[in-house]
This record gives sequence, C-alpha cells and structure tokens, in this order.
Amino acid sequence: MALLVVLGFAIGLVMVALPLTQLLAKIIAYQVHKTIGLLVPPLVLWRLWLRARRGRPPEDPGLPAWQHSAARLGHAALYALLLVVPVLGYLSASTAPGQIETVMFLLVPIPHVLEPDEASYETLRAIHQVLAWSLVVLAAGHATVAVIHHRRGHSVLAHMLGR
Repeated sequence: MALLVVLGFAIGLVMVALPLTQLLAKIIAYQVHKTIGLLVPPLVLWRLWLRARRGRPPEDPGLPAWQHSAARLGHAALYALLLVVPVLGYLSASTAPGQIETVMFLLVPIPHVLEPDEASYETLRAIHQVLAWSLVVLAAGHATVAVIHHRRGHSVLAHMLGR
C-alpha cells in the first residue's frame, strides 16, 4: 500500500509538471496515476476486511495510553485518506472539461460517472491535491514514529510488518 501511495504521488507530481510538448508522456503518466488510484480503494477495503477478520495486531504494553490512542486516530485518518483521495481523483477526472478517458492499465476504459463541469473539477482537484499531500505527510510521520519506536526497542515495527 505504501509503495502504491508513494508511486502514485510521485507520478502525480511529474505528470502535472510535464509540458504539453511531451504530450504522450503526459497522457501515459496520467493513465498510470489513474490506474494506481483505481487500485488503492479495493486494496484498502480488502485490508480492512482482513483486519476485521483477524483483529488488530497486539498493542505494545510498553507504550503509554495516549500513544495507543494517537496510533488508533492516525490509522483511522490513514484509512480514510486512502479511500477518499483516490475517489476524489476519479471524480475530478470525471468532471474535467477536457474529458480525457480513464483507461486502467492502459487497456480497460473506465466510464466517468459525472458530466464535465469546470467549477466542480477545480474544486475536486484542489481538495484531491490537499488531501494527497496530507496522506503523504501523515504516512511519512507514521513510518517515522514506527522506526523511532523500533529503535527504542518496542515491537511496533515488527507488528506492522506482520511478525
């Protein structure tokens, strides 16, 4: 999941920076970005289903209660952003005035559910960008805190990696 987020985010930065003189590269970057975005929500839902069936990893008893609460809140925010950011990206593409087709894996056309509307597009795109940055910052903070706990001898990172 982390790899898809980082890859999608990096491609998103590149695709908007590519000049129109590199139109083919720009279109391919957009389609790869969209494909990654379309893959994330079902993978997140699958992960949530597995978590519901298996339960949460055990909490490290060496950590204070406020850190357990912060971790639960952070996880909820991460899961929410992992679902909302791609949906907003898809809706943004749906309302885009240019109506560039969304093609998953550069092969499977995905129909747009909304009509083109420039005002909606601008709003959805702006929210998508802000929340994408929020997701990356939160994920980076999450990873940093896990490494800090690991270096202090806590089992948080091992539990995150399924060990």
